[in-house]
Amino acid sequence: MSESGNPDVPQNRKRFVPLENNPEVMSALVHKLGLSEKLAFHDVFSIDDPDLLAFVPRPAYALLLIFPVSDTYENFRVQEDKEKTVYDGSGPNEEVIWYKQTIGNACGLIGLLHGVSNGEARTHIGPESSLEKLIQDAIPLKPAERADLLYESQTLESAHQAAAATGDTAAPAAEEKVDLHYVCFVKSRTNHLWEMDGRRKGPLDRGELGADQDVLSEKALDLGVRSFLKRESEAGGGDLRFSLIVLSPSLE
Repeated sequence: MSESGNPDVPQNRKRFVPLENNPEVMSALVHKLGLSEKLAFHDVFSIDDPDLLAFVPRPAYALLLIFPVSDTYENFRVQEDKEKTVYDGSGPNEEVIWYKQTIGNACGLIGLLHGVSNGEARTHIGPESSLEKLIQDAIPLKPAERADLLYESQTLESAHQAAAATGDTAAPAAEEKVDLHYVCFVKSRTNHLWEMDGRRKGPLDRGELGADQDVLSEKALDLGVRSFLKRESEAGGGDLRFSLIVLSPSLE
């Protein structure tokens, strides 16, 4: 099959134990790699109830959407990617740093890396940290070589392994096929909302935001998460299980 027809990692490639959909686990992982503890991940319990949304610390730098891969989503992905060329960006002038996923069950890790590598969150990475070194090594590389960098990183693998062993539920085996997928929305330095997904042909520009609008603003939600939910709902009978986790200032 073509890349857009079957973007999943082949079974013979390295596979990780899936990361639990848990803000504490995610925060511990990125803090271990070098993100400042001034930022953390938080659950978003509603995008329509202002009272519940008010509990989320702002500004929101990255938004993770976790959902089961449905036929509706796959059909949309194939159609949208069909006319797109494979992304080939690299270098210091790249608007966003995008990582292609070549490790099985690592979409959670890829989502986290997209969240901390881009936008304002990137300024909160320790200058001598493993994460800073990884990003600096990744910047000059084309996507295939960048994916190899992540694939070969023992630091990343050990940090992920430690995080996957924690959490509230028993982790599935690395060989197990997991239907949940992570997509990350970030705001670039030019105030555009980007959808970052390692299963796609590259990063997706979803539209322009105002300078004062973060990834949880009404406009960002309309351009990103709500568009996704609307497609699934209109398809009828879709699996609407989904979760949202945001990277924003710590509560402490």
